[in-house]
Amino acid sequence: MYTQIWAKYLPIIKILLKRSANSDQVLDMNVTDFERIGVSRKTGAKFNIQFENGRVSNIISASPLAKELASTLMQDAVVKDLLAQNDYTVSMNTKFQLAIKFIARQKVEEENTELVSDESMENK
Repeated sequence: MYTQIWAKYLPIIKILLKRSANSDQVLDMNVTDFERIGVSRKTGAKFNIQFENGRVSNIISASPLAKELASTLMQDAVVKDLLAQNDYTVSMNTKFQLAIKFIARQKVEEENTELVSDESMENK
């Protein structure tokens, strides 16, 4: 049901994923697209998807809208490559704004290394 909406926005989302390496990106979605399929303004379409290592790392099953977006993104070859190379957080708020945040994998790996180092120092 939501696949058509996400397919419509996919080219823009791809561009924003690439641009998010420089700064966080926000896309104001067309509210009427969502109202036509039954998503109300009051309840909105709030969700948060975390992509880590090319996969969704949080539970999104409660939001069909989020599930369809994740599925649509994972089916696109360009997006799949981007998700495999870096981590992202994609979220939507009640104002139908899609926010994309780039998380450089190098930083995550450095933090994990620091945590391991700190733990080994504490154990000594």
